[in-house]
Amino acid sequence: MKNQKRIRDYDISIGRMSTGKLNSITDVAGVKVGHVTLNDGELKTGVTAVLPHDGNIFKNKVMAASYVINGFGKSIGLIQVDELGTIESPIVLTNTLSIGTAFDGVLDYMLEQNQDIGTTTGTINPIVCECNDGYLNSIRNRKVEKTHVLGAIKNADIEFEEGSVGAGTGMCCLGLKGGIGTSSRIVPLDNENYTLGSLVLSNFGIGEELLINGIKAGEKIKSLLSKKSGEGDKGSIIILLATDIPLSERQLKRICKRAVVGLSRTGSFIGNGSGDIVIGFTTANKIDHYEEKAICDMKVLSDNKIDWIFKAAAESVEEAILNSLICADTTIGRDEHMRYSLKEFIEDLL
Repeated sequence: MKNQKRIRDYDISIGRMSTGKLNSITDVAGVKVGHVTLNDGELKTGVTAVLPHDGNIFKNKVMAASYVINGFGKSIGLIQVDELGTIESPIVLTNTLSIGTAFDGVLDYMLEQNQDIGTTTGTINPIVCECNDGYLNSIRNRKVEKTHVLGAIKNADIEFEEGSVGAGTGMCCLGLKGGIGTSSRIVPLDNENYTLGSLVLSNFGIGEELLINGIKAGEKIKSLLSKKSGEGDKGSIIILLATDIPLSERQLKRICKRAVVGLSRTGSFIGNGSGDIVIGFTTANKIDHYEEKAICDMKVLSDNKIDWIFKAAAESVEEAILNSLICADTTIGRDEHMRYSLKEFIEDLL
């Protein structure tokens, strides 16, 4: 998107399912994504915000679930997501040492939009997730501010940049420059087309393990660079799954678990020091904060048909990770640390 060359533009197609119009998480109607990028010298960080729908998220919550693949992470808000099965705020991504500021930013936005929070009704559960961009970014300087969070939320749109942007500005993935990536799949059910989309903040893996559609690309890149990796899998990934398929919280958690298939297909073995978090939500079956009925009607997918959604999650996550790599730019950051873009090598891998 945004005139960027993505992995399919190199004639690399992941899986067999059809993509949505933009091949993006925003193919799910109502979902929007916004960034604020901080890129100046040793400052390589930012904020990415995902809006589950374009209405009032607190008053009309989306059903949701989360799944922790490996828990080396500092996310905020996941306990309530799993307990109540809903999301009621934008989902904000940033660096590890800025989660407190990001929480305050989301809180400011939600309080501004909802005068009833904390007075005539309950409080709010902001969702903030992180990865550690400290290899390229001077993370100790903590330059992310609340205004950056508000900016990412307010400039959210259907089309957005991928790669070295927003929360992905300083991220590294599989020995290369990582960041933001997205993809989507069409799921036909009962003669209607539904959509599942994914968005990733990629910051994981060992370079020589990189796989591209089954090709051992990491080994080839290592030989091109003529240097040994020697690094452990100490990074992280945040994976967001959005769909318009009517699902229960239980089904959403099952789908979140399948994100690990797409993750491992790109070369991750889910290392000890990796924080791998998945959040899934559906824009169907919205939950009214002020629901007056005691018994509410709800449509739910038959579990007998869920395999297609599992497949869509695996395919879209794999492609989103590859898009995060191919859209990222070669970056020099803190202490002259450097990460090449996959673009530097892709022609030699085909």
